[in-house]
Amino acid sequence: MTYWMLKAREMANCNCDYGCNCQFGGLPDKGGCQAVVGLDIEQGYHGDVDISGLKVAAAFRWPGPIHEGHGEAAAFVDERATEAQRHAILTILTGGDTDPFATVFAVFAAMTETFHAPQFVPIDFEVDIEGRTARLRVDGKVEMDGVPIRNIGGKEIRAQIHLEGGFEYEVAEIGSGTSRSISPIEFAHSNSYGQFAHIHLDSHGIVHA
Repeated sequence: MTYWMLKAREMANCNCDYGCNCQFGGLPDKGGCQAVVGLDIEQGYHGDVDISGLKVAAAFRWPGPIHEGHGEAAAFVDERATEAQRHAILTILTGGDTDPFATVFAVFAAMTETFHAPQFVPIDFEVDIEGRTARLRVDGKVEMDGVPIRNIGGKEIRAQIHLEGGFEYEVAEIGSGTSRSISPIEFAHSNSYGQFAHIHLDSHGIVHA
């Protein structure tokens, strides 16, 4: 197994209400799951291939709970990536060189039966974890916006999920997201669960500080 590691800033937006039951072993509150994810890789490598500074986006859809499988996924990789970097990133995203179910990538890959061909495209993605804001644009493919949750008076609400024993993050800031997946998967949702996190993963799972 080729060892890999990545540190990235992430926003993920699914169609669940704020909180997302799936974070706590529950079932998606809309019956099925659909989500858009953006990653800004601050530092990373797969073997001797450096993937730092690249961006990734993806769209996912499952007809029911994720653990029941039958998912569909489309990955978009930064057009600046070299052939070696593309191979490295796609290996990580599809659960390769990873302990079984050790990362969110490995879990999602295991629960997906339709993988659309990856596309290497310009990715415009900016995210502020602590500010709970983000903007993702992949022209003609996916778009996502993240903002803080606000109360009825318009004041920002700050909430976190601190999850021990997970496979994606230790602490996530929770906000509100709106996404549209255009091609090759088509769906849209708005004002739903938005997750902002610093993730630090490797071949064995979360790298703890």
